[in-house]
Amino acid sequence: MSKSVTDGSPDRGRRTEITRMQWLVLLGTTLGWALDGFSGSLYALVLGPAMTELLPNSGIQADASGIGLYGGLTVALFLTGWAVGGILFGVLADYFGRVRVLSVGVVTYAVFTALAALTDTWWQLGVLRFIAGLGSGVEAPVGAALVAEVWNNRYRARACGVMMSGYAAGFFIAALAYELLGDHGWRPMLGIAVVPALLVWFIRRYVPDPPEIKDVIAARRTRKAQGHAAPEDRFVLRRLLAPPFLSRTLVGTALATGSLVSFWSVSTWYPQIIRQIAAADELSPGTANSHVAVASMLFNAGGVVGYASWGFLADAVGRRKAFAVSFAVSTLGVAYLFPFQHGYGEFLAALPVVGFGLFGALSGTFVYGPELFPPSVRATGMALCNSVGRLITAAGPLVAGVIATSWFGGDLGLATTCVAAVGLISAVGLVYAPETRGADLPRDPVHPGPEQAQAPAGPATVKEMHS
Repeated sequence: MSKSVTDGSPDRGRRTEITRMQWLVLLGTTLGWALDGFSGSLYALVLGPAMTELLPNSGIQADASGIGLYGGLTVALFLTGWAVGGILFGVLADYFGRVRVLSVGVVTYAVFTALAALTDTWWQLGVLRFIAGLGSGVEAPVGAALVAEVWNNRYRARACGVMMSGYAAGFFIAALAYELLGDHGWRPMLGIAVVPALLVWFIRRYVPDPPEIKDVIAARRTRKAQGHAAPEDRFVLRRLLAPPFLSRTLVGTALATGSLVSFWSVSTWYPQIIRQIAAADELSPGTANSHVAVASMLFNAGGVVGYASWGFLADAVGRRKAFAVSFAVSTLGVAYLFPFQHGYGEFLAALPVVGFGLFGALSGTFVYGPELFPPSVRATGMALCNSVGRLITAAGPLVAGVIATSWFGGDLGLATTCVAAVGLISAVGLVYAPETRGADLPRDPVHPGPEQAQAPAGPATVKEMHS
């Protein structure tokens, strides 16, 4: 890959201006990712009250053990759906374009999160969380691919980081909504998750597919019509699991898995830990809800900074060092906060730091991901790395709930620490991660037409990128 930063088109040269279309794409994808985070965070905030009501309807005692086990299971189902949906929609986005697939995903996660407000048993809730996860899995890989392709200039990493900050902003908005409306119960809170569906109008009207992916799709269809197959016409998943892309797929998967395990273990259970602190202090349910909301806003305020700053940090010191900073901050924060007994005030002080590190690492996987793959496999490659990570992560909240009961007498803090420690697998990926600061996005090879293909190949024949 070239070491200059261009827009990917040799005849255009280096871009120095940011266009209106780039701003519209960034706005649409950031809003989509924010509302995805909004929907996801709403569930984490109401998990305890929802399980308290639904478990007795299912013939299960709503004690700490039951809430930990079945609440963790519903989160696991959501993450499993997210993983499956990410791969499915990622493949579709590489074959049919980014925008249509993105719109279908937004509607799916919004509608099925809201429908969960109508459930009567925990397993009904779990089924709807799985379907919502299918749609939720599309937003990050497809949105990040779209932003990277449209912002293919020296601002690319920063634009991707800003887009990713939308997720933490969505968590923050959800916490604010819970502070204002939480007393009305968990059902109305999930009901307002339908709001993101309204975003589809904006996306379809103002957000275009980038010319790069349009050209790739058109070229693939032309070759198929002419019976002229090229190496990159193989099914995208086969290409990603074989050289030259296998090593990059493994690196991306390790980085994503470590980041996701740590994030979901912490973000799922810290609200319940704070509820336990409130219960020990004999505070009213309303006060406990307020404590959870304030803590969540601080956690996500740190997350917004971690998300948005990652691209700037990566441009300043390189992708590898930026990952190292995020991993170090989150490790230190988790090691301080969760294995030990702390009061509410200490959680308020430490959660922004933990959020900065955890969200920053997640941002990095989507800023860095587009730089590993060419457009014909970009969305699928990012989705595959993150979906494998999510399938592994799906067990994290469930395992934390189980071992809290089995090993630690209901201590979710110690259980969360043990599961979050699995996130150190990301350090292994970082050892083998190539540095991509200042490099062009990878491009697919250009193949001659059928007539030219019959002529002897000259020295300028372009081969598929090697890692």
